[in-house]
Amino acid sequence: MISTPAQPTRHYGIGAVNYHTGETVVLVRRHKRRRETAELLQALLDKHPTGTIYVAWDNANTHEDDEVEAVVRGAAGRLVLLYLPTYSPWLNPIEMLWRHFRREVTHCELFETVNALLAATRDFFERSNQRPRAILSIIGSHATQLI
Repeated sequence: MISTPAQPTRHYGIGAVNYHTGETVVLVRRHKRRRETAELLQALLDKHPTGTIYVAWDNANTHEDDEVEAVVRGAAGRLVLLYLPTYSPWLNPIEMLWRHFRREVTHCELFETVNALLAATRDFFERSNQRPRAILSIIGSHATQLI
């Protein structure tokens, strides 16, 4: 019998970056569905229990659903969703951070296990949250002048 490779184990990064502070919230999940999107929004609300949170994102179908709408309604006006034009990733700050992540962590790398890749991912974002000025520079924010 000849062994064949199994289907790859996929994991998705779902995240947000604060354009003013450089803080990131990144969830790594097995799926990238509406439920995970609602989970990210709830994580943002939990991280910032007061004030208004503005989320600029694209028009992906995972961004519109009853689960997402329930989180927005539950936030009672504290969560404002701003939809970016279609096919304009350069307007979304998190896309610049994903590109930097791929360059720093996964580009030309072969991880022996999925867990090793996940550990490298967690390490990258933990280090990123310790260097908010670097993140602000990566995403093109001028808030570094305020810190």
